[in-house]
Order: sequence, then structure tokens, then C-alpha cells
Amino acid sequence: MTRTLEDLVLVPEPRRRVAQEGGYEGGPDTRLACVGDPRSLMPVAEEIQASAQRYAQQEWAIGAGESTHDRDVRIEIKDGAAPPQGYRLRIAPEGVVISAPDAAGAFHGAMTLRQMMRQVGARLPAGEIEDAPDFPLRGLMLDISRDKVPTMQTLYDLVDQLAELKLNHLELYTEHTFAYREHPDVWAQSSPMTGEQIMRLEAYARRRHVELAPNQNCFGHLHRWLDVPRYRHLAECPDGFDYPWGAHRDGPYSLDPTNPQCLEFIAGLLDELLPHFSSRKINVGCDEVWDLGRGHSRSACEQRGRERVYLDFLLGVHKLVAERGRVMHFWADIVLQKPPLLKELPDDVVALKWDYEVGDPFDEHGALLAEAGVPFHVCPGTSSWRSFTGRTDNGLTNIRDAAAQGLKHGASGMMATEWGDQGYWQYLPFAYLGITAAASLSWCESTNRSRDFVDALDTHVFQDRAERIGRLLYDMGNYYHRCGELIFNGTPLFPLMESPFPDALPEYLTEARVDDSADYVNGLMASLDDVHLQRPDAALIKSEIRNSVRMFNHACARARAVHRKKTTDRDTRLDLASDLRRIIGEHRRLWLSRNREGGLHRSAGKLIERLREYEGTHDAV
Repeated sequence: MTRTLEDLVLVPEPRRRVAQEGGYEGGPDTRLACVGDPRSLMPVAEEIQASAQRYAQQEWAIGAGESTHDRDVRIEIKDGAAPPQGYRLRIAPEGVVISAPDAAGAFHGAMTLRQMMRQVGARLPAGEIEDAPDFPLRGLMLDISRDKVPTMQTLYDLVDQLAELKLNHLELYTEHTFAYREHPDVWAQSSPMTGEQIMRLEAYARRRHVELAPNQNCFGHLHRWLDVPRYRHLAECPDGFDYPWGAHRDGPYSLDPTNPQCLEFIAGLLDELLPHFSSRKINVGCDEVWDLGRGHSRSACEQRGRERVYLDFLLGVHKLVAERGRVMHFWADIVLQKPPLLKELPDDVVALKWDYEVGDPFDEHGALLAEAGVPFHVCPGTSSWRSFTGRTDNGLTNIRDAAAQGLKHGASGMMATEWGDQGYWQYLPFAYLGITAAASLSWCESTNRSRDFVDALDTHVFQDRAERIGRLLYDMGNYYHRCGELIFNGTPLFPLMESPFPDALPEYLTEARVDDSADYVNGLMASLDDVHLQRPDAALIKSEIRNSVRMFNHACARARAVHRKKTTDRDTRLDLASDLRRIIGEHRRLWLSRNREGGLHRSAGKLIERLREYEGTHDAV
């Protein structure tokens, strides 16, 4: 059966596509003609050339200048061909033309052509696609500080995937995982990114029209620094503090904004970090300063107000960033607590509005930022963390809302976030649904808002010939609905792996609901053996899914032990210990398959705490 342009799965779904009769068939004499700006189009042509090699087993030559041969593929830079970063793709029996106003648009057209060739080879159905993005900046922020630092190959592969999805911005969330030359005692056990690695990754990404932007938290979330004795004097609360919700932290967390040495410290970090990036942006974080006003800055906060003290320090960081010729991006959670302060922000900052739950106030806060004239990006989450297998409905709803409200209030960008809370136990396959949705909705919200992205995962992300893995992961990520109630920032069963046995479980998490959740997930697993992935890491992906389900089943077993009052039963503990040893061993293997060794001891250590609980020992495992 001949497939038309309308039959093909494309992600993001283009703004407009129209099928026509007939088609184009490339051959060994097909030439890729770069017209308008051959130098900037050469990487675009190389991507199409690679697609022809892989999906059509054909060698297409690359050249510059006007094509003189029928049935060539023409790639042209042409003013007015489409909006910025957009493209027009025309496929006819006599040839293929990608027209774009800039090289980025031509690259995006090449990625659409790649997705078509993945499905039909060199026999392309005729038609036209007109496409352009809603948001100029469409990105992903990947946590490399809690506790995974990916290998370079993992990062290169990720950039390839982001580029095909038409994302154009990547940040690696950094607290302590850049190898600052003067601070080795902070990152020594973390396998950090080096300056050379940043430069190589940046060059790789730039060639694929993905901007690698620097990211260094500059206020809170700096406990890995402040735990080291020679930095302790910079801490707001060197000896710990109580969180607003009542829990206690034993050690330091944030910088003391009233200590002038803190800005000197930040200046030193910026001076070493920024030269490795050509991006003129930097995300300085400055979110969740839970201890602000609870230690050295208490008096200043009482006199001037907590948010005022925060803003003054933020403005100090901005001065450092501006002096170095960069634009400061920062998380907006604190300034949004006192909206009148928004008007005091410098004109050249970009506020990052993050929220990760269904019903979070993208609309309300977007309106406040727009009214104050503050440029901003919306930043939803993949909802993969603290879940075992993701939270599908929460993630998709959160991302859809961010895109819609961001457009409504004039956001200039949308950046999805992938966090590693509590040991980063989730594996990469469970992030791809959220990443794919965010890429699609930030590209064209109107044509992608009703998609479930299952076909996109099957066809392009996992390349599953059986067309099963997309639905498997989508459904698996919805087990949390069967647990009785929803919780913030995770699934109800996940906390059972974070802490020692509780005396009792929440009333809603009955044993029947635990069993129902387990039956649901394990029933879905039956289809995993049938997937047929066309990726080099196919076996690894299957192993990652299996170990995620083992962790989930282990949490269910812990819940049953609590319900049945068996938490001190010797045989129960022996069975749990045996199961967890297998999980830990596999977790270590899978970690090292995509990530560096640093951080693994922390991630596995959280699981080992449960193992010690079973065995009643504090010996190392």
C-alpha cells in the first residue's frame, strides 16, 4: 500500500502539511544542492546524506550552487521562505526542495525529511509542509547534580535526539559537577564535566543547531560546596536549619547573602565556567533558598524583608553576569512570592517560571510576569522522577498547560526539566515521553495539543517495529492513579523506598490498591518481550524498564509488609534483602552503561540503607 504524506508520523506535528498525488524517488545519482549559503548549509546536507545512507542505503553527493539535474534535493536559504527557524518542504516527482530563511530552519526541514525517510526510505510521497515554531527557544534542562553525570556518548546521543525533535537549547543543571580547577575537593568524587568536554559537547550541539548554555546554581542548592570545611563560612546556616514544612536539615544549604565574600566566590566560578561556552546566556538558578533568613541573614531579613534581601543578592549576581557580557536566566519562584519586586528586575534578565504539578499557576504567574514586562520562559517537568516509571497524565497535563499559558502571556521560551531527586533512580527511557511532548508543544501547540505521542515514541524515539513500547511506557506511567490519592512531586509508593519502614501507611494506600497497582504494571510488562527496537541500545532499554519494575514491585512488597505487620519478621526481611541485592546490582550495571561512576555511590547508597534495614547491620555492601 502506497503511503501518502498524511499517513506518515511526524514529531512535532507540523503546522501545515498537504498531501499531493505521486511522489519522489531518490537514486544513486541524487545530489544535495546547497544554495544561498553553502557553508552554513553543509551540516544540513550532511544530515540528509546520513539519512539516505541509513534509511535508503543510498549515497547522495553534496554540492553547492544551482542544481542542473532533475530529481535533486535542493536546500536553499531564501528570505521570506518561512518565519525564523521555519521551513517549507516541497516534494514532487521532479525533486525535493527545502526552503528556509536561515540555516536553523533548513536543519529543521532536514529533520522532518529524516523522519519521512525512516518510514519510507527514498520513495517520498508528494506534498508540501509549511512549518515554524511557536517559541524561539525550546529546550531541555538535564540534572547532572543529583547524582548522574552522563558519559559523553550519552550526551552526544541526547543532542541527536533533541535536534531531531527540533529542540534548540540544552542546559546541564550544575551545582558541583563542573571540574573547577581551584575547587577539586568539591567535585573529586563526582566524575564532573571538564572544560574540554563542555567545549566538545558545545561544538557537537552547535552543529545541530542546539545551543548548550551554561548552568551554575549561585545561591541555594549548594550543600555539596558548603559541606566542605573551607567553604562553610559562606553558608547561611552552617549547622543546619528547619525547613518551612517542619523537617530538619543537619548541614548547610544556601549562601549567606549578607556576606560579601559570597559574590566574590560566585565571580570566581563565572570567570572559569563561562569561557567554555559561546552561548551568551547563563542560568544562575537561585531557587528554593529554604534557609534564607534562618541564619546569618536573619536580622537583615527582619529589617528589610526576606524577598528584598533575596532580590539584592540576585541583583549582585546579575551585575557579575552582565559585566561578563552574558544574559542572566534565573528561577522565578522567590520573586513571584512578592510581585511588586518584579518591576525592579533589570530589563535584560529572563525569569524561568517552573512548576511540575497539574493545576500549577502558569496562568496566574505568567500574567504577573507579562504585566511587569519581565521576559520569561515556562518550565514544566517530565514528571519522571520519584515515580519508578513516570507520571504520564501529570507530566502531559503540566506540559500542555505550560505551553498554552506561555503562549497566552508572551513567554519567549519553553524549557522542560528532567530532575534526579532522591538518587536519580529513574532511567532515561521514562523521560522521553515528557521530552517528546515538550518538544512538540513548544514547536506548535495547536497541532500537538491533543496527541498522546505514543506513535512518536514508537516510530522515531525508540524505533519499535512492533509499535508497542510507546503504549507500554505511556500506560505504565499511569499506575499511580490506582493508589487511591495523588501526592506532590512523586507517586504514593515511591516514598516507601526513601525511608525506613513506617508504622503505618496512609489510609488510602490499602493493600488492595497496592495489589491492584502491581497487577496493572506487571500485566503491562507482558508486552515488553514483543518490542522490536531498531536502536543500538535496544537491550539496555529493556533492562532499564525491567529494573524499574523490580524497584516498583519491591516498594509494593514493603507496603504489604507494613500492612501485614511483618516488618520485623525474619523471613520477610530475608526475602526483601535477596530481592533488593539483585536490584542494586542491576542498578549499578545500568548506571555505568550510560553514566559516569561518580554519584553512583550516593544513588546506590540510598538503596543500601534499605538493605541494612533488612539485615540489621551497618556494614558496607
